Amino acid sequence: MPKKYFRKFLPSHETFKQSRWARWFGGWLHHPNLWHLNRHSVSGGVAVGLFTGLIPGPLQIISAALLAVLFRVNLPVAAVTTLYTNPLTIVPLYALAYQLGVFVTGHNNGQSPVNFSLPEMTWVNWPTVMLDWLVSLGKPLAAGLPLLALSFAIAGYFSVRMLWYAIVVWEWRRRASRRQ
Repeated sequence: MPKKYFRKFLPSHETFKQSRWARWFGGWLHHPNLWHLNRHSVSGGVAVGLFTGLIPGPLQIISAALLAVLFRVNLPVAAVTTLYTNPLTIVPLYALAYQLGVFVTGHNNGQSPVNFSLPEMTWVNWPTVMLDWLVSLGKPLAAGLPLLALSFAIAGYFSVRMLWYAIVVWEWRRRASRRQ
């Protein structure tokens, strides 16, 4: 049922292949798994999106698209899944990654309480301010971010697979009960 619902919003494979901007990428974007909704493609897209969602800055969706093409998983799902990080969730997620990094490395830069609030930024200076803020958090964040991203990706992948399986079994049972 969810597959039929989402299919009406996605372009068909032929429509996409014939679009003007898709020609720029040649055959890279023509693999069927990049656009089809199946268990492998969607769960892989969620995993890629959850992993790349913790990349700092505006590179999340671009990274998700590149990894989706590389691993041949659903590209729109990967891109949309990165949106779990936003201005409201990024600081708590980075705090969690920092704490995970402290737990794994046993190193907290000699700081007891860390200030996770973002510094004042403008449209002009945000890249340097954000980079300085990330560097100030040091090794624990550098170790914790990839670990947290990987754990989110693994959890998301298997959660989608189990949910997909549960929905399929439920549909089978519902059809069988209707036939009787």
